[in-house]
Amino acid sequence: MFLVVALDAFRRPPVAWSDPKSGAGGFPFLAESQVPLFWDPNTDSGRDNLNIRNIAGAHFYAFRLRPGEDSSCLNLYEPRTPRVLGASKAFLDLKRFSFTEGSWSLLDAAPTDGAIPAAADANSITYVLHKKIGDVIDVNGAKLRLVASLDDSIFQSELIISDANFVRAFSAEQGFRYFLIDGPPTLEAQLEDGLSDYGFDVTSTPDRLAAYHRVENTYLATFQALGGLGLLLGTLGLGAVLLRNVMERRKELALLRAVGYRPEHLRTLVIAENAFLLIFGTAIGAICAFIAIAPAFLERGGHLPNPSLALLLIAVPIAGMIASLAAVRSVARAPLLETLRAE
Repeated sequence: MFLVVALDAFRRPPVAWSDPKSGAGGFPFLAESQVPLFWDPNTDSGRDNLNIRNIAGAHFYAFRLRPGEDSSCLNLYEPRTPRVLGASKAFLDLKRFSFTEGSWSLLDAAPTDGAIPAAADANSITYVLHKKIGDVIDVNGAKLRLVASLDDSIFQSELIISDANFVRAFSAEQGFRYFLIDGPPTLEAQLEDGLSDYGFDVTSTPDRLAAYHRVENTYLATFQALGGLGLLLGTLGLGAVLLRNVMERRKELALLRAVGYRPEHLRTLVIAENAFLLIFGTAIGAICAFIAIAPAFLERGGHLPNPSLALLLIAVPIAGMIASLAAVRSVARAPLLETLRAE
């Protein structure tokens, strides 16, 4: 019971991208291009050069990109040279996204001991890179020191440094290849069509986060299925114990029938007795689970258990009471005189 309740609380729900402090940062789209863009798509002249002058309502935040290995949970291996993004001053000043440690302002600091300040997603730092805040990552000779960790963001595949530090560390990477985009829902197809010569690939930020969450939720579902199997076996065992308990008391129950108790009185007596134990035990297991997961639940922004889990918590005591009822009915049908002689 404890395991099933605890795991369900950590399932990642869909993200509301419009919240500037969410994992999507308030951006509906992100995009990557195979060929760098050298013109600013936010200006009229830049759109003319890029041949997207007919696309209205879009605002771009462009990042420089040093290609490398994916540092998210989608990568089965520990990355040796992670992807690196260079974030512009305009983007850092927005102060979007939430942090578990640090902030965007730390990326503007001058390098100390030759190590460039960098930010990364908290999950990627801990579970993929196997690092912590303050550790240094070597990316082809450039040392990046982790100074900030984002809370469940779309940046799980990259390390982020300031644009100025990126230009100094990776001067060979010219132009912009990674973009966060504000715009209407029809923008995705328009940009991919208009910038097809650059290999422009647009993805919705909720879809990107859902891909990351799918991996985590699959692990949770696997362990929850094992816990559910254990709960099922435990429920069957509970039914057997309750059945045996009543069968072992059949002589006493027969004596109660002989002194005037009717079968329905016996059913009420046994079910009330077992219902107290079942409901009280189930409640203790669920409450202990909620207390144990409360700190991590609040820190990670978990969600309340879904209705199917509530039905499971109700089904366990019901199954126990059905077993008790079956046992009482079996005892009630037993020959009264033979049972009393045995007594």
